[in-house]
Amino acid sequence: MASNGAALHSDTTKAHVSSAAETDNDDLVFLRRAARSLPPPVLKDLLSNGVCARCILKQFGQHEYICSRPSVTTPLLNVILREVAEHGDAGAANDSVGESKDMVDVEKELQEVCRVCLGILQFLYVDDNGILVKKSHACDFAAAVADNVEQGGYQIDSFCLLVSLPPVVVDNEQAVWSYIKEKYSSESWFTEKFPSSCITVKDFLKLSITNPLEKLLDVKCNENSFRVQLTYTLSDALSENEPISESNGCYKRRKIGKSLSCETDTLKNSTDLQKVENHDLTSNSSNGCKDDQAGLSKFPLEKVNGNGCCSLFFQCYKTSVYVGGRYLKYSRNVSQSRWIIDDERMGEASVEEIVGSNILPICQGDKYKFHAAGREDIDVENSILSSPLIVRMLGTGRPFLVEILNARQFPSDLLIKEIETKINSLESKLVQVKNLRFLGSQGWELMREGEAEKQKQYVALVWISRPFENEDEQKLSSVTDLKVLQKTPVRVLHRRSPLEREKIIHWMKIEKIAGSSQYFLLHLCTQAGTYIKEFVHGDLGRTYPNVGSILGCRAEILQLDVTDVKMDCFQA
Repeated sequence: MASNGAALHSDTTKAHVSSAAETDNDDLVFLRRAARSLPPPVLKDLLSNGVCARCILKQFGQHEYICSRPSVTTPLLNVILREVAEHGDAGAANDSVGESKDMVDVEKELQEVCRVCLGILQFLYVDDNGILVKKSHACDFAAAVADNVEQGGYQIDSFCLLVSLPPVVVDNEQAVWSYIKEKYSSESWFTEKFPSSCITVKDFLKLSITNPLEKLLDVKCNENSFRVQLTYTLSDALSENEPISESNGCYKRRKIGKSLSCETDTLKNSTDLQKVENHDLTSNSSNGCKDDQAGLSKFPLEKVNGNGCCSLFFQCYKTSVYVGGRYLKYSRNVSQSRWIIDDERMGEASVEEIVGSNILPICQGDKYKFHAAGREDIDVENSILSSPLIVRMLGTGRPFLVEILNARQFPSDLLIKEIETKINSLESKLVQVKNLRFLGSQGWELMREGEAEKQKQYVALVWISRPFENEDEQKLSSVTDLKVLQKTPVRVLHRRSPLEREKIIHWMKIEKIAGSSQYFLLHLCTQAGTYIKEFVHGDLGRTYPNVGSILGCRAEILQLDVTDVKMDCFQA
């Protein structure tokens, strides 16, 4: 222990044991009653084989008392259970806590790591610096967790507690349960006092610390976007000796790699005593001890020294939150997302960077992701000008979301308005945003609602191979809900499946260009997902009908802009 920088001094031990004097008398009565309900022979058996007090109490279904009284210390539990084990009811009949002659034994016990929970329910763990840390009770441990939460600087209104444990702990629980069943099933007390299943170490820990955490953080525990994650991992000494099935009646271990998977679970409800009574964790837990003949010979477990405590990693994080709105892109030299080809940046900037870089610092997140309802093409060669046809986003703008990962702060409506003003005031004037708002964790659902039914409006500069006539205008303007069959365009065949899709052209309008006989502006409204450029030039017959086939001549598109994305979200 001392080599780990956390020697357990006798004066500290005595201080913890003496805390029983500060414990409510009712608490002591209940604790002694719980202890006396345990059969002394099996209690003595388990204590002598390195099983801690909390693991024993949970094994016999006495976890509710301990979980609802988190200030009860480990030394106090040890003293009372030892008295009952040694003297039966007489040993726990009075209200005094163990005699001074017991102190040396108690201190020795405290230096022994539980062979079942590996110190987890003793609130022993190795921190990030490799130092052994000991907390005397659940409230003390919860305070350490709360400190980590507060250091993160998160703005929270509730929290969700998650715990991950090494699989070996589950194996150990099963081993001790099977041992008791095998050895004592013929005893007269067995049917009455030994439950058919028991709560797991994981759930016991969560039940113990959730209520103190709620008080320390002044918020409730529920299924919230803010997660408090406690991850226990095996130390090097134990990770090389994970338990497996028995061999020749002995509990064997095998060497494995240091990277071990952990089982994670979430406790959804607050854990005051009433909620503990109303929530049957023993029946819902997938890892609870149950009748499993495969583990009968695994007990007693190997002794674990101080170096065998689990390492504990605290992590606080928020599930993604979203800021949404609509963006307008005024430059043809700006892509929607960052565009890199052969380590060379393409374009002047990106909507993603301009918008996301202004939102991320306000939310104090780790990073951001940009999502939009479609995108503007930037990679199409114009057959007339032999240059890329880059599309602008005009009109009402395109709906977008900025996903903030692990946001520590939620911006107010006023702050969101300031961000919008800041982006729109940038000197470059490349991109502007509108109707910006903070959406919490519901942004993705809002974006997806009705997306499949959305319509888009465009304006295209079109060239045809002959002079444009009044009859041509009539042909195009009379189109209503025209069904078009589009095979996957040649330009995207290298990255998309060769399919045929039916799309609808809802309407088209013509705007003539003064002084030009072969150029005109085509305004059109289409079903989302329509390939506009291919609808104009036909894509070698892969899109039909098309503007060229309707007019009976060659048609090419020179410029294209989106003027409206008809979706309900992020409207003014």
